[in-house]
Amino acid sequence: MIRKASARPPRRESEAAAGNGSPHSNIMDHMTARILIVDDEPQLVRVIRSYLEKAGFQAATASRGDEALQAFRASRPDLVILDLNLPGMDGLDVAREIRRLGQTPIIMLTARVEETDRLVGLELGADDYVTKPFSPREVVARVRAVLRRAQGGAAAPEMIRTADLEIDVVRHTVRRGDQLLDLTPTEFSLLAGLAGQPGRVFNRMQLLELAQGSAFEGYERTIDVHIKNLRAKIEPDPKNPARILTVFGIGYKFAEE
Repeated sequence: MIRKASARPPRRESEAAAGNGSPHSNIMDHMTARILIVDDEPQLVRVIRSYLEKAGFQAATASRGDEALQAFRASRPDLVILDLNLPGMDGLDVAREIRRLGQTPIIMLTARVEETDRLVGLELGADDYVTKPFSPREVVARVRAVLRRAQGGAAAPEMIRTADLEIDVVRHTVRRGDQLLDLTPTEFSLLAGLAGQPGRVFNRMQLLELAQGSAFEGYERTIDVHIKNLRAKIEPDPKNPARILTVFGIGYKFAEE
């Protein structure tokens, strides 16, 4: 039986996640993350909102693409759960505008199953992708994983310097020479993980786990899109990469000095 979201104040994340054994289960203890849910299916929205609020998050909703952008500009949420099929404005156009405004993490939510839809969403900078039908608990797990890496959960040295790249893991910034690069949370986690172990070959599943946590049960080939986007930002010549190298039949590695 599906119940509507409770009106009681959100619980702390540590209370909602107690006993799950995750070292990151209390990551939101000092603040409550604000989640914007954008979908035109009222029952689905109620279920997701209820599960998120029980997990300790604040949740707002919108049912149209144009309403979603208004809500985003007004509240600047910490993460957006975004359906692709929306009235008023297509979800992909909403994602484009959110990316133009900043690097707020986006989890795409859709009934579309074609590979091209997944890739288009990821090329726009989406950090994760959930296909309907799904478990609400899975959505909560994805939200936690994406927020964790957006807040610097990747294990790496505090500062990584290689060639003309300077990766500040603490501040979550990357510079190429004097230029500050604009990376998504997923791209940053991939870069920090790869550059932190130059020469090590990672397969696609390892890279997904590196970037999004072991709770991710996603589509391995989407890592190729993230790598393509990352190369476009850090490589002098993205068509002939010299830093993130392809290991054919396996995955990727970061070039050794």
